[in-house]
Amino acid sequence: MSDVHAPPESRHILGMRVDATSYADAAERIVRWAKAGESRYVCVAAVNNVMVARDDRSFLAAMNGADLVTSDGMPLVWGLRALGIRDATRVYGPELTPVVLALAARKGIPVAFVGGRPAVLDTLVEKVSSDLPELQVACRVSPTFGPIDPEDDDRIAREIDASGARIVFVGLGCPKQELWMARQRGTVRGVMVGVGAAFDFLAGVKPQAPKLVRRMGFEWLFRLSSEPRRLWKRYLRQNPRFVVLFGRQLFRARIRGHGLEDPVERQEAA
Repeated sequence: MSDVHAPPESRHILGMRVDATSYADAAERIVRWAKAGESRYVCVAAVNNVMVARDDRSFLAAMNGADLVTSDGMPLVWGLRALGIRDATRVYGPELTPVVLALAARKGIPVAFVGGRPAVLDTLVEKVSSDLPELQVACRVSPTFGPIDPEDDDRIAREIDASGARIVFVGLGCPKQELWMARQRGTVRGVMVGVGAAFDFLAGVKPQAPKLVRRMGFEWLFRLSSEPRRLWKRYLRQNPRFVVLFGRQLFRARIRGHGLEDPVERQEAA
């Protein structure tokens, strides 16, 4: 069993930190921080996060400043294993969310949901409340699409604080949710967990890839086929770049006789 009081083992993949954790470990950390009233944030990372971080220093700072970065995508699990963490496992946002919700319900910790369309949030809250009658849903906020302006930032933070929520699930999409959480650390008195498209999946609004497809690492192909107009640039541009650049990092690491990370890649990304 992992020690949730100690930082998890981690590696840098193309300059971005990824932590080796599990569903149980991540949920325990989140709930422990929430019970202590700490302001923290958690990112669930896929290849897209790594590539956006490589191209954008502010986003890289937001990712590396997170209190926990899970390997949401299988390529990052394989990357951690290739870099020496042999028992690395996937911690996927739509599966982490119910685990954290169940633990929050047992511990009596109020939660909030930020992101998604109002109808999606209504369906999601109705579903999780039915599954977990003891869960305290203290707040739900559906911001407008596009960038969140400072006035909206302040309003959302005040609404969350007034509600008493101590775990805040954020479904604004990458990179918006990660940048928003980084800005709000120290303001929102709770643990913010960026879960991407989890609201749509859990509410049944969007189809989710079968478990076998997810385990094989082909979820991106399933999502691309479901939403080609929205996702084709992300997957068809970023995935090949990732393969080439991470292959280079791994090659350099092996040449130098270590399997951990490539400081050259870190410097380039920074």
